[in-house]
Amino acid sequence: MPDLPQHRSVLAGTAHSSIAASGIRLEALPEGHLLHVLGAIEPAALAAELAKAGFAESSIRKAGFRQWFVAGDQPLAHAGLEALTAALAGKAFVTDQSHGRIRIGVSGHSSRLLLSKGTAVDLDPAAFAEGSSVMTMVGHISVQIARTGDDTFELTVLRSFAESLWEDLSYMAASAVKDEA
Repeated sequence: MPDLPQHRSVLAGTAHSSIAASGIRLEALPEGHLLHVLGAIEPAALAAELAKAGFAESSIRKAGFRQWFVAGDQPLAHAGLEALTAALAGKAFVTDQSHGRIRIGVSGHSSRLLLSKGTAVDLDPAAFAEGSSVMTMVGHISVQIARTGDDTFELTVLRSFAESLWEDLSYMAASAVKDEA
């Protein structure tokens, strides 16, 4: 039987691992797990079921009407996924998106300036508070933006668009630094 290829992060390597500029940091986040939950379940009830199934360290992000992304840094445990699927039976469906989506961290005091160059979403804390998320476009690429801290965001993108988004963000970061000067 031939050896199967080893998993390789789509943003692996020095050119795509992180970029730090004046007031901006781009970082390829761990390719842990990303679950798509669809159904009539409230976030608090979903959080309780996630904790029981071993996903307590995961965060829940709204992905649309009755849709949630559950993201975390730890690799997916098959037993946990089975437990969660069983617990949500009749209330919601769970699909593993870990293999198909990548998370990129954008942080720093100029992070909102950088992101404003690619999206029309109002990222002011008064309009987009910590814990908020939105499906939008960054340039021509469909992305979920989640605010995870004061000046910290996570962007979730389809795996096949990750390098293109990284290049766009790198370009916007250089432009944002010039705009600040």
